Amino acid sequence: MTQLQTIEISAAEARDRGAQYGEAARAPIERSLDFYSQSVARATGLPWADVVARAPHWVPLIEGFAPDLVEEIRGIALGANRSFEEILALNVRGELLRGDPFGTAAPAGDGSTDDGCTSFALLPAANPIGHVYAGQNWDLYSGVADTVVVLRIEQPGKPTIIGHVEAGQVARHGANSAGIALNANGLGAGFGSGLGVPGTVVRRKALECWDLHDALRAIFDARQSLSSNILLTHRDGFAIDVETTPGRHGWMYPTDGLLVHGNHFQSFVPPQINDTYKPFSVDSLYRLPRVEQGLAQVRLDGTTEEAVARIVQTTMSDHFGHPNAVCQHADPRRHTLDRNETIVSSLVDLTTGTYRLTPGLPCTHSYQQAPWNLYDGPGPQDRPDVPAPAMSLARRG
Repeated sequence: MTQLQTIEISAAEARDRGAQYGEAARAPIERSLDFYSQSVARATGLPWADVVARAPHWVPLIEGFAPDLVEEIRGIALGANRSFEEILALNVRGELLRGDPFGTAAPAGDGSTDDGCTSFALLPAANPIGHVYAGQNWDLYSGVADTVVVLRIEQPGKPTIIGHVEAGQVARHGANSAGIALNANGLGAGFGSGLGVPGTVVRRKALECWDLHDALRAIFDARQSLSSNILLTHRDGFAIDVETTPGRHGWMYPTDGLLVHGNHFQSFVPPQINDTYKPFSVDSLYRLPRVEQGLAQVRLDGTTEEAVARIVQTTMSDHFGHPNAVCQHADPRRHTLDRNETIVSSLVDLTTGTYRLTPGLPCTHSYQQAPWNLYDGPGPQDRPDVPAPAMSLARRG
């Protein structure tokens, strides 16, 4: 059976954590760099060497937002025997492929990329066993499907993070020992100007937070260049979806305990693009209701953890619109560098701390449990900066 590579990182210093990561992920980092050296060059019209040379333009923005991550990226490069600039470029690949950070304004690609992800939160009102779930199908380039690694990150004074990422990146999707899960979806190219804080850095900072207030603060404080959707779920039975843009943000909440998001604006359309807006991933328009319909079955038949996982997998394996479906398969009509597929489907139980993933398409791979539990790390009671409350209040109905 195919297995995702798992990596544990634990060190007091950011550069040391990065070096552990880079050394363990050296092979998939090589594969990722090989793919993006072709893909980014095609999308930007710039030689890969020029892209790498310009990557340090992001350093001041990252240093001002999450300085430890600059050092961690330096450590990843050290451990992987690659340059700092190359690993930095991996962490800004979204900005490189979806935006125009260097003002080239003339991408060489044919514009046929139609990738997408479908995220969800299932709260106690939506399942008979009263658990809190978060998950998604992560759809990305077929060429990087073999670069996914699962990280467990221990850092002094911060919650422990479990996340699945493209090798070399500091974050993508995950959850932490404080009971916060983060799932993210693209919303298309930005409409702002200049460079912004990379999405990988924003997500990592949110996952380093002890509470939802600070996680939201991290998202709202970041000046970014792309539009991106972030779904935050908390183990106490709360979820919020934030559609972030280079301008204002929009947000939405679950209905009857269920919240699903695809790759189109669902809470609002930014006024800057209102007159011309078209979803960059049109299949999002049918993936959304298909997943909502499928996950609604959990409310009726999700009487055990195994039953919930079975219904979720069936839902996330939906092939309506194949190959451009909830379970996305590579479309042979596209350029080889633009072909996308579901590279991981995830299901995180924030009640029990179980982190499940499929190593590839959910229609052909079962959910496998990560070798760690979320709550093996420090919880809110271990938070060093704010004392725990004297007593817990009863959850409001």
